[in-house]
Amino acid sequence: MAKYLLLKHYRRSSGPAPLPGTDLPMDRWTEQEVSDHLRFMDDFAEQLRERGEFVDGQALSPEGTFVRHGGEGRPPVTDGPFAEIKDLIAGWMIIDVENQERAYEAAAELSAAPGPGGEPICEWLEVRPFLTHVPETDA
Repeated sequence: MAKYLLLKHYRRSSGPAPLPGTDLPMDRWTEQEVSDHLRFMDDFAEQLRERGEFVDGQALSPEGTFVRHGGEGRPPVTDGPFAEIKDLIAGWMIIDVENQERAYEAAAELSAAPGPGGEPICEWLEVRPFLTHVPETDA
């Protein structure tokens, strides 16, 4: 088994473009469309639990702030948010599956979550394996 992170994005400044007609922001969906979308996500997570593949998942707020170490004895340095240009993470799900092909299959299933008019939104999901070893360097 291998763990993968499935990332949902609010919008992207890089990566593949959305399919035509599938990029209507959620804040313009009806209340019922949002409810149906969230129910799909819950049902999908339950299916993964039944298969023993679900590890964790959570939706995230679009707000965020960059924070870094400000120096010994100094407060944290903050900056942002940069919502108009940065790549926002809408949510994530961690799965533990047999191989990469199964991770892609699960991401494709999740991508079919309903959106406006009940149609699959076919959103792009980022699939990232967890680092299981320290990368080698040339140094």
